[in-house]
Amino acid sequence: MAESLPQESELFMKLPDYCPTPDGMAIAPNGDLILACPNFADITQPACLMRITKDGKISKWLDVPVLEETGWASPMGIAFNEEGDLFICDNQGWSGAEKAKNKGRILRLKFDNDRLVETITVASGMEHPNGIRIRNGKLYVTQSSLSQIKDPSGLLVSGVYCFDMNDRDIVVTNTSEDKNLITAVVTQNPEVQYGLDGIVFDEAGDLYVGNFGDGAIHRIKMDAEGKVLSNDVWAQDTTQLRTTDGMCMDDKGNIWVADFSANAVARVDKEGNIQRIAQSPDSDGSKGELDQPGEPIMWNGQMIVSCFDLVTGPDKVNTKHDKPFTLAKLALE
Repeated sequence: MAESLPQESELFMKLPDYCPTPDGMAIAPNGDLILACPNFADITQPACLMRITKDGKISKWLDVPVLEETGWASPMGIAFNEEGDLFICDNQGWSGAEKAKNKGRILRLKFDNDRLVETITVASGMEHPNGIRIRNGKLYVTQSSLSQIKDPSGLLVSGVYCFDMNDRDIVVTNTSEDKNLITAVVTQNPEVQYGLDGIVFDEAGDLYVGNFGDGAIHRIKMDAEGKVLSNDVWAQDTTQLRTTDGMCMDDKGNIWVADFSANAVARVDKEGNIQRIAQSPDSDGSKGELDQPGEPIMWNGQMIVSCFDLVTGPDKVNTKHDKPFTLAKLALE
């Protein structure tokens, strides 16, 4: 299945038993790779952030501060600002648990010499905060489901929220009344009703977001004040990219996308041409196969991919959650 593709993924690292569901990643100010583990596969394991050093050592950095009402945290997308504060999409609702419904948060963690000194809630009450990027002092967050906003088609609505980096305690209603909701989309694929997920900016300041169920990447153009001028499907080819989970950009301006359902990773060039780079059959990931890839990140000259390895269903290559828990890697070229 993978022979005709440009690459075969390799094993980057096996994760400890307390990281059964790796997801979002970000590069710390000192160059270490930080990995968010929401641990949906085993919620008895505290959701944590792992630190990976350039020489390949992995250790737990910290447990993510829990939401008192639910007793857990669910870190998915993460991003550092220039001061070294870490912003986290705490996607409480992903689990589907009734007590966590509309309890998602955007957290800001402040550190002193790597020690957590303050946790600020930027926003709360979110249905499904997923991906996050920072640009010009603003936080841009995908909400993969906005079920209270009804489209005439009956299909799922999702959107992008924008917060000021220094906002605190904004209560989100997950409706079109939210002033922080800057744009919304409908997921057209009735078989996979899951909305905006991966998110990335290009050098020019255009925002690209992946509409998961449609395997589509939207380009969002904004004016200098951040007002959305247009939101269009910019790249889509379901033969090369079936679902768009986490995304990142390489130094040449190509967007790399985790194709969650197809156990694949695709690369999209600046013209919007999509090419599947690697794909794996159903496996336990022990040889570095793409075991339900959640997010790619460019780090130390290679592409590191988290393997979420949890969700099953008719459209998924993945059939079960199993050990080992892994990160895969691909070459940039």
